[in-house]
Amino acid sequence: MMTPAQLIFRVILVGVGAAAIMDVWAVIAEALFAIPQSNFAMVGRWLGHMPQGSFSHDSIRAAAPITGEATLGWAVHYLVGVIFAAFYVGVGGQRQLRQPNVVIALMIGVGTIVFPFFLMQPAMGAGVMASNRPDPTFAQLKSLMSHLSFGVGLYVAAWLQATLLPPGRPQLKDVAG
Repeated sequence: MMTPAQLIFRVILVGVGAAAIMDVWAVIAEALFAIPQSNFAMVGRWLGHMPQGSFSHDSIRAAAPITGEATLGWAVHYLVGVIFAAFYVGVGGQRQLRQPNVVIALMIGVGTIVFPFFLMQPAMGAGVMASNRPDPTFAQLKSLMSHLSFGVGLYVAAWLQATLLPPGRPQLKDVAG
């Protein structure tokens, strides 16, 4: 059994790793298939308007820019990755950190598509499931590929941390004194 600190550390590793793998996929998809990467600055802009009570926009691109919106958007992207990794471990148990299950990881990854389809895209002016976009099917498939890559990332990051930090190996606190 892991200590709470070890559990939190490993969930953070998995969440950051999964979000990073999702980002690597976005770079590859842009290079090979000319699929534009997500603009996380728009997520930062959306969130940056919330303290003033503005939760939805006709077009987030037309909304006033927010200082530091790109940094905020990227930070939230990785924070959400960690939150979804915690959900992955919550659903599958700590076993996901010892022997990750690819089916559970993919189901969680694909399941996370609910948030952009039904919360973020409508609130940012793109409509439910990007229905207001010029090519909603393209936007939907891009979202699906992104979230599927996040699921792959959950599995790969969980497998890597299980392989590189197996139970019984010296932990950071053991090495540090």
